Amino acid sequence: MTLILLDMGAAADSRRERASRADGDRARADSLAVENARVLLIEDEPGIVDFVRRGLEAEGFTVEAARDGVEGERMALAGSFDAILLDLMLPRRSGLEVLASLRLAMPGAPVIILTARGEIEDRVEGLDAGAADYLVKPFSMAELVARVRAQLRVVAQASASALRAEGIEVDLLTRRVRREGQLVTLSTTEFELLVYLMRHHGQVVSREQILSAVWGYEHDPATNVVDVYVGYLRRKLASTGEPAPVFTVRAVGYRLGSSS
Repeated sequence: MTLILLDMGAAADSRRERASRADGDRARADSLAVENARVLLIEDEPGIVDFVRRGLEAEGFTVEAARDGVEGERMALAGSFDAILLDLMLPRRSGLEVLASLRLAMPGAPVIILTARGEIEDRVEGLDAGAADYLVKPFSMAELVARVRAQLRVVAQASASALRAEGIEVDLLTRRVRREGQLVTLSTTEFELLVYLMRHHGQVVSREQILSAVWGYEHDPATNVVDVYVGYLRRKLASTGEPAPVFTVRAVGYRLGSSS
């Protein structure tokens, strides 16, 4: 194997660039989270529906409404909503029943309870049932908008801190990697290599590009460090029982994706 002499200053610069890029990704995700978000309001009081709809639409949200629990659950499960506002006392199906159904089918969906039931026991019950937040009527529109935006930012940040492709899940905050639900233990360099390949999912990346992004120095024609670490990564990803989805593109580089 070729001996590699690594410029630690260049490597540190590369890590700072990756950290800066991650911060930028999170900021962009936060901004996108509150633009053109779709909100489902499940509420049977016409005055509340009108008040919430007008207030949220004035802030740039798109709002759809359901007037009972059965219809609200159907719309929530069928539609692609960024946040759900849920009354507890609904006709046909209670808010807690709707919430239980949503938690099973959509565990990550932010649900904010809007209700006149403001006792501590009611709040605890709603939050324990899986609500992301709890707002007691009467409430101000400014507070509702702030709480909706806060939940959208939480979802956006969680999305920005995770990568998913080909059955592989990478948590950028905890640096944990799973494939088909099984934990895969990677070294620091193997992790950075996987992250780079996943950020370019489906694209062919050259050895020179990988060297610059992961190791932080220009290509040395004599080094085979990229090939060696791709081999390490393949073996670890294949330890789950499935072949690693990292393919060699002859005379060019590598691609993470399907075999086709």
